[in-house]
Amino acid sequence: MVSIEHINKSFGSQRVLQDVSLEIPDGQVLGLLGPNGAGKSTLMKILIGLWRADSGQVSVPDSIGYLPENNPLYEEMYVAEYLQFMAGLTANASANANVINALIERVGLTPERHKHIRELSKGYRQRVGLAQALLGNPKLLILDEPTTGLDPNQLTEIRALIRELGKERTIILSTHIMQEVREMCDRVVILDHGVIKADKFVKDVEDLEALFHDSTVTNKSLLH
Repeated sequence: MVSIEHINKSFGSQRVLQDVSLEIPDGQVLGLLGPNGAGKSTLMKILIGLWRADSGQVSVPDSIGYLPENNPLYEEMYVAEYLQFMAGLTANASANANVINALIERVGLTPERHKHIRELSKGYRQRVGLAQALLGNPKLLILDEPTTGLDPNQLTEIRALIRELGKERTIILSTHIMQEVREMCDRVVILDHGVIKADKFVKDVEDLEALFHDSTVTNKSLLH
């Protein structure tokens, strides 16, 4: 269970999150949907402990995997070398060669494992980032804009992978694209200017676009 209670966060005079409260049960894929600047990334950074909230409380599982929007990678390393290096940084003693190999296969990196990361396409780099986030088999996986910059084929593959991963753990992912929510999420929370405008199960919403309008989210990028 992820519990978020009355979180507030400001940067100077700008209020980024305003009294945000959520409970996310185990095994749910939650989509944080909203335009750029809505507060999605800020909330995620608070959940992983990178930033502190000004007020409020969060409770998260003891194991968290995180894929940031920019997916920083050491491009001169080979795929398996990078994952082993990252496992060492987190003192993950369970990440031996067999575990790394299984993880590479799980995220569909086996055909590319012999390459330097700099040689990989954007889609395969995202898979490396997902593999890194899965080190230690976290109970909670937090993905910040995980499909940004992917071509249509890569989008389909990454969305299917994330949906599969969601069968085994809680996932929170941010997006500003409505189609992402339809294809990957059980539940959608719409943020706009740091305020929750809607909180619905995707299966219960016949028309997501109407929900956005009802929630006063008017950014046109959400409608594609």
